[in-house]
Amino acid sequence: MAIDLALIWAGLIAFAVLAYVIMDGFDLGIGILFPFLGSTADRDVAMNSVAPVWDGNETWLVLGGGGLFAVFPLAYATILPALYAPLIAMLLGLIFRGVSFEFRGRAERWRILWDIGFAGGSLVATFAQGIALGALVQGIEVRERAYAGGWWDWLTPFSLLTGAGLVVGYALLGATWLVMKTEGDLASFARRAAMATGAATLVLIGLVSLITPFLNPVYLERWFAWPTAIFSVIVPALVLAVAWLLYRGLKEQRHAQPFLAALALFVLCYAGIAISFFPYIVPPAITIWEAAAPEKSLAFLLVGAAVLIPIILAYTGYAYWVFRGKVDPHEGYH
Repeated sequence: MAIDLALIWAGLIAFAVLAYVIMDGFDLGIGILFPFLGSTADRDVAMNSVAPVWDGNETWLVLGGGGLFAVFPLAYATILPALYAPLIAMLLGLIFRGVSFEFRGRAERWRILWDIGFAGGSLVATFAQGIALGALVQGIEVRERAYAGGWWDWLTPFSLLTGAGLVVGYALLGATWLVMKTEGDLASFARRAAMATGAATLVLIGLVSLITPFLNPVYLERWFAWPTAIFSVIVPALVLAVAWLLYRGLKEQRHAQPFLAALALFVLCYAGIAISFFPYIVPPAITIWEAAAPEKSLAFLLVGAAVLIPIILAYTGYAYWVFRGKVDPHEGYH
């Protein structure tokens, strides 16, 4: 039986993107919440909670983007011209966030400027990611294997809605992370923030889910034609179940349950996007197999991925294990 290398690589790229979203999402979420933290000490603790892992989390963004370029060059060459503006904004936001992260811990006189840079960079990067996602979901105009749309096609009410949804969702991840990693007044604030952002996230998930099937006939058929219509029951039911776990975890002041439930919400939303997209990598025009590099290239690169990805997973898991538990307010970047 022939091995479908293009499908394997699509799964690996999808995994890398999901890993980036759920890992970098919570530290971007902390940046979004940063202006609402009451004191410099709370901001120090919040930043210290992600200090050991934030830059490693971005490894998955490099892997996803680089993998797309190497393995699905047609998709890369089509998506980038369509999304240049939001992707450049995202990268600039990540740069400001990273620089502010390092300088804030060493600056006294200008710390407020680095606080603004950290919060603003996190907000811009997140909003740009959400807009890029919305633009991709609503479809990219392709003619003769090239982007045929305009400069502003990415900017629509739907992409703005997904941008706002991702900002609120990342704030939920950041709040539940602080619930898990901190104590005292900061944890209490994080619990209240998680309640508010959790409710808003569910509302926005509902709005996006109601609109998405009507953006493309393929989506409509996928969600409402048999047998795939079963997903229209399973996925919302799982979302409601996870939302209940999130609520109970916050009410009962559990430490890890809210964060795990928030991650599960993101995984379910990602699964919903995958259900809508498949088999397209650039909806509604280019499939996984049409965008894939030659078989020999896929096989050669898969050997490297088989070595690299387990190493990344190992050192990421080790870093989270070493820095598990609550944050000591007297240690870290401050």
